[in-house]
Amino acid sequence: MNLSDLSKMKEMMGQARQMQEQMEQKLQETIVEASTGGGMVTVRMNGKKEVLRLKIEPTAIGSAGSDLELLEDLITAAVNEAGRRADDAMKSSLSGMMGGLDIPGLT
Repeated sequence: MNLSDLSKMKEMMGQARQMQEQMEQKLQETIVEASTGGGMVTVRMNGKKEVLRLKIEPTAIGSAGSDLELLEDLITAAVNEAGRRADDAMKSSLSGMMGGLDIPGLT
């Protein structure tokens, strides 16, 4: 391997590191929201799939007071839907960053 090859490899590694940093930033900044039960439960999540906010309407507690299982199901469904939306948002963002490259497992 000559110096030119090493220089190219170093440059490629720097570009990969930069892309990873951009992706991490994008994950942090991407915010999605999902609701279930007609808006009774709402979850806000970032692209890292960290739940940022969980909102439960007071009517959900009142009506679910006798049916705690229903409330648990609504929360689970909202979290799962927010996760799917985060995945979709990141896939869309990745395809834009990759400029149409078809890399298996990423899109």
